[in-house]
Amino acid sequence: MRFAAIADVHGNYLALEAVLADIRAHHISEIVNLGDMASGPLDARRTMDALMALDAVHVLGNHDRWLIDRPVEKMGSWERPAFAQLDASHLDWLRTVPATKIYRDQVFLCHATPADDNTYWLEAVTSDGSVRMATLEAIEKEAQGIQQSLILCAHTHIARAVRLGDGRLVVNPGSVGGPGFSYNVPFPHVIEAGTPDARYAILELAGGSWRVTFRHVPYDHDAMATLARRNGEPELASALATGWIR
Repeated sequence: MRFAAIADVHGNYLALEAVLADIRAHHISEIVNLGDMASGPLDARRTMDALMALDAVHVLGNHDRWLIDRPVEKMGSWERPAFAQLDASHLDWLRTVPATKIYRDQVFLCHATPADDNTYWLEAVTSDGSVRMATLEAIEKEAQGIQQSLILCAHTHIARAVRLGDGRLVVNPGSVGGPGFSYNVPFPHVIEAGTPDARYAILELAGGSWRVTFRHVPYDHDAMATLARRNGEPELASALATGWIR
């Protein structure tokens, strides 16, 4: 069993295109998508068209939910520009996507945690804004009741794998389209990937154990940084251009 996991595309069509090409180059035909597909000041329509046409298994992210569960005047700054590009068919499709899913009986899929699409799982934020790995005890608590040996999550845009005490593996593949962002929950903090590359993961079950390979894929990130800057998001433009927020 071998497949690719993508997440947090955030309307970055060029990053998605590069990742899909890399997946094909590795002769992988099965893909799971862990959500946050369109929101952002980039190319939501082309991204959604590509994802809807993809033969993949999808789960809904918090930014996806915010596109369909509230009126436009109550949407955030990343939802409004994406919503303006989408039509009813895109939104109706998002309404069919589940919050969690079990893939091929062996893999549990969610966006953030199994119970909450807007809570960090493998990372914790301290009151001074530092971001660190969450404790094993906190990670295991969120995994209670999940029987699958592989658990996939996303949301923080940080590629990471954590082995639980009972042998289960929790993996965040990193972000296809967003190498950095700032957020104010639970405390103001910044996430920075350190490079502008698009990220995803290859998962393989071999000899009864899961193996994970994290992939960093170069693409024309300057074009997307220029688009973000033109659309009034200099912070995202910095992250897209460099992997850092400056």
